Amino acid sequence: MTLAELASQPADVDHAKLDATTEDDIRRHMIEDGYDPDDPSYMEGAVVVRPPQMIRERLGMTQVEFAKLIDAPLATLKNWEQGRTAVPPYVRVLLNIIDREPEAALRALGLSRPLAA
Repeated sequence: MTLAELASQPADVDHAKLDATTEDDIRRHMIEDGYDPDDPSYMEGAVVVRPPQMIRERLGMTQVEFAKLIDAPLATLKNWEQGRTAVPPYVRVLLNIIDREPEAALRALGLSRPLAA
């Protein structure tokens, strides 16, 4: 099956089951998968990216300004911020750069706007 064929298939997600999953269930699943939930080292190497809204607010930008900055449609940014759609991996990389090195990212994007702390 091609990637396009896979993408065209409806998502097979049982939202009721997800909603019913408790923290105890997650802990049990981690143990079953061989992870110690009390040892955060299982996250070593994982790239942690703040949510787009948190990054945008930290920069003191409106949704319109931030959408223009990352060259994304405003509706798309709103969907990401409201959790209706997932942020694609390539956008998470950009957001991580903007979050960690905002001044350098803005310079690279040709902007010279001072940032809020």
